[in-house]
Amino acid sequence: MPPGVRLIQKISSTRAFAKIAPHFIPAMDRTVHRVTRGRVLLSAQMLPGVILTARGAKSGLPRVTPLACMPEDSGDWLLIGSNFGRPGHPSWTANLLKNPDAEVSWKGEDIQVHARLLEGEEREEAWREALKFGPPYATYQSRVDRQIRLFRLSRR
Repeated sequence: MPPGVRLIQKISSTRAFAKIAPHFIPAMDRTVHRVTRGRVLLSAQMLPGVILTARGAKSGLPRVTPLACMPEDSGDWLLIGSNFGRPGHPSWTANLLKNPDAEVSWKGEDIQVHARLLEGEEREEAWREALKFGPPYATYQSRVDRQIRLFRLSRR
């Protein structure tokens, strides 16, 4: 585990972080990603991350969202719709439910993907792995009444 990760996990589990992080982390990530032409995703220095481009559920317009992700040995990615432990599913999850064909920028490479909402035993298994990967997700789940959505992205 890189130095400082435990501290970041502790900080990211706080309600204060959940309140302010959604306002600055995505904007910061989008800017750095654009300036470095996809080579750098600042938040990925602590957790792996992708830039997801998916069609908006209502507008149909491309929506660009920087997200932490859990790379899987299969080459797929797991996306966790925690919304920093805030009420309500993040909008990117509704976008993927309606328009599952999307694109991710992963380590500077643009990759066409198909998203699938995980359910049942498959979801439970992925959730156990997600909690090992990012312990703060347990805190996020404890704060909300909704079940956090998990998506598996596979290359198209």
